[in-house]
Amino acid sequence: MYCGVDIGSRSIEVVLFDGAQVIETGFADTGHKPSHNANMLLERVLNKADVTREEIKRTVATGYGRNYFSGADRTLSEILCHAGGIAYLFPDARTVIDIGGQDSKMISLDASGKPVDFSMNDRCAAGTGKFIEMISASLQVEISQMHDAVKDHHESVEISTMCAVFAESEMIGLLQSGTPIPTILKGVFRSVAKRTLGMAGRNGIVPKLVFTGGVAMNQGVVEAIREETGLDVSVPEDPRITGALGAAIVASK
Repeated sequence: MYCGVDIGSRSIEVVLFDGAQVIETGFADTGHKPSHNANMLLERVLNKADVTREEIKRTVATGYGRNYFSGADRTLSEILCHAGGIAYLFPDARTVIDIGGQDSKMISLDASGKPVDFSMNDRCAAGTGKFIEMISASLQVEISQMHDAVKDHHESVEISTMCAVFAESEMIGLLQSGTPIPTILKGVFRSVAKRTLGMAGRNGIVPKLVFTGGVAMNQGVVEAIREETGLDVSVPEDPRITGALGAAIVASK
């Protein structure tokens, strides 16, 4: 049995992998004690899978807090791990968009699934999960209800700032001017998509395009990326686990 642990700025994911398939997964908030919370999550995942720590041959940690996890045999960058996880799930993937809690990245893969180029936005919360959370609070719309709010709506508004700090005041201003909430949300999703796609490096956006990370669970953002690129956008069954999955696959090799 092999284990991948992805400690992000907002959440922790654990994947157990037997060398051929995923056996069990788990999720937890990173909180203020990432190492402790990662160990507690690992214990829960092991209990669910009826596996002991002694049965884990190797553990690889990745993500923002990978160096906090003392139980890792090795640490590896999230770029390599996300690439490995996506290559396993989508062998024909060539471009990966990953939007997490506080950063976003775009990775170009070659035909063997290895990363050949990447861009990363880790200096600003704009366009990340944190930004979506702030919009949710400002508009008083649950994240889980955002897609239902816009799915039959076609109007959009241009969001003049993508700065997370000023987002709340802009949303309030739009509401006070009478702009419907679905119109604002469509504008937000388009802005997130444009900002993310603006990271495309010298290789550009090459199909097959795969979207991962917690924000990939927001269908409104998925559709905005699809509309902006004109491409099909593939999303894993659970887009949160790709980093931990890649780490577990590396552990197995």
